[in-house]
Amino acid sequence: MIIPRHYENLRMLHENTMPSRSYYIPASGDLEDPVEGRERSDRFQLLSGAWSFRYFRSVYDLQERFFEADYPAADFDRVTVPGVWQTAGYDCHQYTNVRYPFPFDPPYVPQENPCGAYLREFSYERDGNAPRAYLNFEGVDSCFYVWLNGSYVGYSQVSHSTSEFDVTELLRNGVNRLAVLVLKWCDGSYLEDQDKFRMSGIFRDVYLLKRPDRCIFDYFVTTSLQGGGAAVEVRMKPLGESLPVELSLYDRENHLVATALSREEGGGAYPLRADLTLARPRLWNGEEPYLYTLVLKTEGETITDRVGIREISIRDNVVLLNGAPIKFRGVNRHDSDPVTGFAVSVAQMKRDLQMMKEHNFNAIRTSHYPNAPVFYQLCDQYGFYVIDEADNESHGASERFFREGNWEAAWKRWNEPIADNPDFVEATLDRTRRCVYRDKNRPSVLIWSMGNEGAYGCTFEKALAWAKAFDPARLTHYESARYTGGKRKYDYSNLDLYSMMYPAPETIREYFGGNPDKPFILCEYCHAMGNGPGDLEDYFALIQAYEGFCGAFVWEWCDHAIYKGQGEDGRAVYCYGGDHGEYPHDGNFCMDGLVYPDRRPHTGLLEYRNVHRPGRVVALEQASGLLTLHNYLDFVDLQDYLTLGWEVTCDGETVASGRVEEMISVKPHGEGQLRLAFPVPEAGRCFLKVLYYLKRGTELLPQGHLLGFDELPLENAHGQNRAAMALLSGEEPAAPVVEETDRFLTVTGGRFSYVYNKRTGLFEGMTWAGKSLLDRPMELNLWRAPTDNDRNIKREWQRAHYDRTVTRAYETAWERAEGGVRIRSTMSVGAVSIQRILNIEATWVVTGSGKIHMDLSVERDTEFPMLPRFGLRLFLPRELDRVTYCGMGPQESYCDKHRAAFHGKFTAPVAGLHEDYIRPQENGSHWDCDYVTLAGAGRGIAATGPEPFSFNASCYTQEELTEKGHNYELQPCGSTVLCLDYAQSGIGSNSCGPALGAPYRLEPERFRFRLSLIPGECFGN
Repeated sequence: MIIPRHYENLRMLHENTMPSRSYYIPASGDLEDPVEGRERSDRFQLLSGAWSFRYFRSVYDLQERFFEADYPAADFDRVTVPGVWQTAGYDCHQYTNVRYPFPFDPPYVPQENPCGAYLREFSYERDGNAPRAYLNFEGVDSCFYVWLNGSYVGYSQVSHSTSEFDVTELLRNGVNRLAVLVLKWCDGSYLEDQDKFRMSGIFRDVYLLKRPDRCIFDYFVTTSLQGGGAAVEVRMKPLGESLPVELSLYDRENHLVATALSREEGGGAYPLRADLTLARPRLWNGEEPYLYTLVLKTEGETITDRVGIREISIRDNVVLLNGAPIKFRGVNRHDSDPVTGFAVSVAQMKRDLQMMKEHNFNAIRTSHYPNAPVFYQLCDQYGFYVIDEADNESHGASERFFREGNWEAAWKRWNEPIADNPDFVEATLDRTRRCVYRDKNRPSVLIWSMGNEGAYGCTFEKALAWAKAFDPARLTHYESARYTGGKRKYDYSNLDLYSMMYPAPETIREYFGGNPDKPFILCEYCHAMGNGPGDLEDYFALIQAYEGFCGAFVWEWCDHAIYKGQGEDGRAVYCYGGDHGEYPHDGNFCMDGLVYPDRRPHTGLLEYRNVHRPGRVVALEQASGLLTLHNYLDFVDLQDYLTLGWEVTCDGETVASGRVEEMISVKPHGEGQLRLAFPVPEAGRCFLKVLYYLKRGTELLPQGHLLGFDELPLENAHGQNRAAMALLSGEEPAAPVVEETDRFLTVTGGRFSYVYNKRTGLFEGMTWAGKSLLDRPMELNLWRAPTDNDRNIKREWQRAHYDRTVTRAYETAWERAEGGVRIRSTMSVGAVSIQRILNIEATWVVTGSGKIHMDLSVERDTEFPMLPRFGLRLFLPRELDRVTYCGMGPQESYCDKHRAAFHGKFTAPVAGLHEDYIRPQENGSHWDCDYVTLAGAGRGIAATGPEPFSFNASCYTQEELTEKGHNYELQPCGSTVLCLDYAQSGIGSNSCGPALGAPYRLEPERFRFRLSLIPGECFGN
C-alpha cells in the first residue's frame, strides 16, 4: 500500500491540517458580496472544475505513485469537482438508512476499500502582499490524502467539514500539480451512518486562499441586547504575530454606524478584542432578517462579513429570540440532487430556500451534518433559523446481533460500542468543534446539535460540555440523549432542549403534564413519505397549545433518488435503494420528502403551507361579518405583513369577491377583529374563503404571493348543493321492466338496460343509449394500494385479505316501487380462508329514467382491523375521461389531509387526477364531494348522494399500483377506474411516525352508505 493506514486509526483524525476556524473569504480590500461574490476576491483562487480521475475498486489495486510530480496521467478520465464518483459512472449507488454497509468492526472497514485518485494542474503566481497560501477542501467523503508537486501535504476526514492545509512552501510560480486520494470508507464512516445514499468523492469546492504573513486567523462575533441598544463583541486570533485591527460596522444602506480598534486581551484563544455599540439597532429575526456589514481591516488584508444582532435564550422553559417567544416551522434538509448527488451548488441551495419561504417555513435542521458554509450565509440573508448539526451518526450500532432480537434490547445497548466508548471521545469532540468553529458567526444558527441517532454516553457529554463552554449564547440539542441503557447516571446539564422524534400526540401531552424542566422540540415529525403526511394540522394544534413547545421539523425536504433518464413514455426514471444491485439497502425509504427529486411540490408541501399560514380566522360571526384573526407570526404585525382578499362560493362557483383596503393591526401572537361585508346566498352549499397575500416583495417572494387561506362554511336556509339536487330531479318515465332468471335480474327502461347479479348483489352490466357504461362488473371495494404511510398497517390488511375480497348475496328480492324497481339483497364481503368481514343489507332502487339509488347498511366484524376504504369500484370505458366534480380540490384530499384543498367545481382529464408518486400508491382521492361526473364519446355517468363522499378516477387499477415498484413501470388497464367511497382511512405518517389517529380510522362497527348513480350523455361538457 502506498499510503499510511490513517483511515483505520482513531488517533489519526487529521494530519497537517490547520486548526478549525470560522468561515470567511479574505481580500485585499472590501468585498462587496462576501456570500455569492467570493470568487471576486483577489485572494481567492477556485480549483473546482475538470479534474483528472481514476477509480480503483480497492486501495490495494493502487500500486503506482500517481501523486508524483512527473507521473504520466494521460490515460486518466475526466470528472467534475465538486462531484461524487457514483454519479460519474464509477462504483455503485447504495442507499441504507440504519444499517452499516459493511461489517460492524470499528475502527476497521472493508479491506477492499474503493478509492479515487484525483489530479488537478493549475497555475499559481505568488503575491508579494499575500505570500502565504492555504488549500481548502469544503467537503470530501470519506477521507483523503493530499500531495502537492509530489510532496505529501496531509490527511483529513469528517466528510462535511472544511479541511485547510498550509501549502506555502510547496507551491511554485507557474504550473502546479495537486493530487488527492479519496477513500470510500474510513473509521470516520462509523460516525457517518446517516439516512442517505452513500456516495464518495470531492463533493464541495476546493480553493486556495492567499494571505499575508500577519493577519486574522479566526474571529468570534457575539451580540447582546442592552436595554434599547446592542453590543457587538468581536474576539480575534491572529495568524503569526499580533497586529492592530480596524473594525467598521455598516447598516443595510451602507451608512457607517460604529467603529472600533482592537485591543490586547492577554492570553486565551482570542487575544484580541473589539467592542462596537449601537444605540438603536435593527434586530435580526426570521421575519425581518436585517444584516449589518462588518469589515475587519489589517495592514495587508480585509475581511468582510455580515452580522445579525439577535439574542437566543430560555425563560420559564420558553425559547425566546430577542425576548419574544418563537415557534420553529421547520424542515429537515439533506444535500440531495438526482443528478449531482450531494454536490449542491449555490443555485440549488437558493432554489430550496425559495421554495421553503414560499411554503411558510422559517427553520431548517441541517440533517445530519453541516451544510456548505455559504448555505448559512444565505439563511442569514433570507431569514431562516438553523439547527446546525454535527456530522455524527452511529445509528448502525443499534443493529448489532442480540440474542433477544427486539428493539428494546437493541436500544439499551446501542451506546456501548461508540457513544459511551472513551475511544471515540476525541472523534466526537472533533466533529462538534469543526461544526461550531466554522459556523459560529452566523446569526441564523440558533442551536447546536451534537448529531443524530447515535445513542448517548461519555462522548456526547464531553461534546455538549465543550459547546456550552465555548458558546454559551446558543442552545444545545441532541435527541438521541434518551438512549442510554441506564447503566449509570448520565450528565444532561449541558443539554438545553428536550427533543423527540415522531411521538404520538398523547406523548406530548404527557410531557407537558409532568412539570418539564426543558422546552420541548420535535426535531423530526410528520414523516412526509409518498402520499403524506396526514397529521400536520393535529401537530400544529399541539405546537400552539403549549408555550414550551418551541416547534417542529418535518422529515424531510426532498425525495432522494438517482435520475436515470427518461422511460419510453417520457416519464423520468428515478431509482432508489435496491435499484443498483446493492446490498444491503432500504428500498424507497429515502423517498420521504415534501418535494420530488426535481423539486416539484408534493401535495404534502401544499398542505404544510396552508396549515402554517401566518394568520387564521379563529371565529366568524356570520350575521355581522365580524372575523377574529389570530397572528401566528413572532415579530411582525399582520398589518405590515399581508393583505386580505375574500371570496364567497356557492355550489363550487365564486359568486362574490373583494379585497380589504385597510388591513387592521394584529400584533404577533395576538388577535384582532375585522368586519367584512359579504353576501350569503339563500340556497346552495356556501363558503367564505379568506386569502392572505404578501404585502411587500422580498428577495425570494414577490408582492402578492399567496401565503394561505381560510375556508369557512356559511349557513343559509337551503344548504344543499343545487347542482347535485338537479342531477336527481326531473320527471320519471314509467317504471322499468324486470326479467328474472336464477342468476340475474335484467332491468330495462326507455334508454337503459341494467343486469343485476343476484349472487353478488351488484350490477353486472349497465347500458345507456345502446352504449355500455361498465367494462367489468361493479365491485364493493375495501382495498387501496398501500401508501408509504400504510407500510405497517398493510401487513394487517393483507392478513385480513382485504386485497382479495369477494362479495356474496344470500337472498335477493325485488318489487315495484313508486316510479321504479326496488331490489333488496342480504350480502357479505369475505375472503378465502377467513370469516365474513362485512354483513350488508343492500337496497337498490332503479327509476324509470335509469337512475340507481343505493343504500347499504353495513356491519363490520370488529375482529378485523380498520378498513383501508369502503365503496364502489366501477370500470368505465376509457373514453369517459373527462371528470367534473364539486368537492375538495384541485389537488388530492383525504379526511386528515385536505387543508391545502378547497371546495369548488373542478374539471380535469382522468390522467390529470393522478399524483405520480415515484413508488406507486393510493393517490388522487377527492374528499367531501357533492357530486362527480365522468363523460366522453357521447355518454357519461354521475354520482351524488345525501351525504358527501370521496372519489378517485384513474387509468390504473389499485392492483397495478400495489404491485409495481416504480411509476415508470405502470401500465394503464384500458378502462377508467372510478372509486366512489363512503370513506377512506386517513393518511397519517406511520411510515415512521405514530399509528393513525382514532378520528381518521375507518373502523365503526356499523355505518350506512347512500349514493345515486345517474347515466347521461353530456356530463362535464
